[in-house]
Amino acid sequence: MAKKVIGPLRSEADYEAALDEIEGYFEHEPKPGTAAADRFDLLALVIEDYERRRWPIDPPDPVDAIRFGMEAGGHSQADLGRLLGSRQRASEILAGKRPLTMQMAWRLHSAWGIPADALIRPHGRAATR
Repeated sequence: MAKKVIGPLRSEADYEAALDEIEGYFEHEPKPGTAAADRFDLLALVIEDYERRRWPIDPPDPVDAIRFGMEAGGHSQADLGRLLGSRQRASEILAGKRPLTMQMAWRLHSAWGIPADALIRPHGRAATR
């Protein structure tokens, strides 16, 4: 039996069928450069697209993103203060009392690799308006 042509997933049934098919590739990994490997890659792409559209994940709040970046990078609040110009400024930002400027967001993105879209999002209640 010929396999169905891979196309956009438009329903939960399409999604479930794609998941069922891709599961077999995890049990028997296709060799790179084969038609099976190409099919696996296409299935992964359409599944990812469907999941991104169906269950979108918003970027984190800027303060949460900074705290995560600090923890992941082993940075202290003093390190944040040095990066942003002062410990007081760092403290105010972490407390949500001062917004990030574009220059601060750029420094955090460049120096610590924090995603820019998380840093430029409005903080707190303003993010939901």
